[in-house]
Amino acid sequence: MKLRLLAVLALLSSSVSFAQDSLMFRKIADEVMTHGKCYDDLRVLCKTVGHRISGSPAAAKAVVWGEKAMRASGADKVWLQACDVPYWYRGKEKLMLKIGKKYKEVDAVSLGNSHGTDGKLLKAPIIMVHNFNEFKALPERVVKGKIVFFNYRFRQDFIFTFQGYGDAVKYRGGGPSVAAEKGAVGVIIRSMSTGCDDYPHTGGTYYKDSTKKIPAMALGNTTADALEKACEHGQVMAKWKSECHMKPGLVRSYNVIGEIKGSEHPERIITVGGHLDSWDVGEGAQDDGAGCVQSIEVLRAMKALGLRPKYTVRAVLFMNEENGQKGGQAYADSAIALKENHVLAIETDAGGFSPRGVGLEMSDAQKAAIVKYRDLFLPYGVYDFDHEGGGSDIDPLRQKMKVPLAGLSPDSQRYFDLHHTNNDVFEQVNHRELKLGAATLAQFIYLVSEHGLL
Repeated sequence: MKLRLLAVLALLSSSVSFAQDSLMFRKIADEVMTHGKCYDDLRVLCKTVGHRISGSPAAAKAVVWGEKAMRASGADKVWLQACDVPYWYRGKEKLMLKIGKKYKEVDAVSLGNSHGTDGKLLKAPIIMVHNFNEFKALPERVVKGKIVFFNYRFRQDFIFTFQGYGDAVKYRGGGPSVAAEKGAVGVIIRSMSTGCDDYPHTGGTYYKDSTKKIPAMALGNTTADALEKACEHGQVMAKWKSECHMKPGLVRSYNVIGEIKGSEHPERIITVGGHLDSWDVGEGAQDDGAGCVQSIEVLRAMKALGLRPKYTVRAVLFMNEENGQKGGQAYADSAIALKENHVLAIETDAGGFSPRGVGLEMSDAQKAAIVKYRDLFLPYGVYDFDHEGGGSDIDPLRQKMKVPLAGLSPDSQRYFDLHHTNNDVFEQVNHRELKLGAATLAQFIYLVSEHGLL
């Protein structure tokens, strides 16, 4: 009888807790959707700062914006955390292809971190391969002195498009070094893009110390299709001139940090963040201005509601995610030096589209502690807690301190149409979708602060 009574009391307690949590979820959603400032914050960032590659004057301006926006959120404390970052400079660039009798300039962008032609004209024939296996089969004499076109398509059969990105990105990241090993003088890639358009996508490439730094560019899908057909029918020549290079040394920059002190366990810290830097094209709206303003909105909404989380909630605008991860490393190193207790870190770096779930990178027991609350999220269209999650900026916390990670998972279908392109601008962000993502983050963080992880 006693055990039965205890079971009934436990069930009643659970029901009351669920009802209270559901009510708080509703309050958070109402506050963000009705009074949220994240869309306005994003407009200011995109239109007054624009793109903001690490080390640049625009990145420094973004830090000033971030500190001001963080203070406006009502955070208990706001500060800047120093980190030294690389500065890759694009400069002027031009690619002309001779398909038929005449050269024609095409829309192309140099890959981030790539070395250019030192402003000199590079003229060479193009050879096309579809994957690394095809390239490896070519003798060095066929490759030497040529420009290699890695014509690898972003696979459309992956419904979760980040899987497609993970499959294709090796051609951007490693293609130039692979080609240089056989004497290639340049690399062209088909962009990491799901789009039926001609927007070329930039993004980081990395050279091996043992290979020459050859120039590398990306084409949009339409131009890549035309180049593919031309290569199938005969030799294609290219004329190429680009000024891009890595500036010597490092530039002092900053992570922007704001927090609300926990009411019961202030020593336990939940971090939420996005990265403040972007590539030097477009306005960095989806990647990752959206994540920055959503993180700030978490603090603002909690303050507006008078919600005092049990744990300290800290929002971080990380610097240098795109080509170095120096901000994430600095944040983790500081946490270690200060002996901070980070119980969870969640990143939002997948665009400001409608939230579909939260990826979890933690123990099975900790995942189970989260998933049992799935029904609380269903009224807001959030259901997927089955994917791995995290982010580049918070990964050092996992690697160095074993901190459980999570990552906001928005609908991914349009992200790689815009990612790293001139089309990643404020106008491509929907205010309701952006706010829903911010509300999901605040709800998730409230839940962990209220109930903890195992």
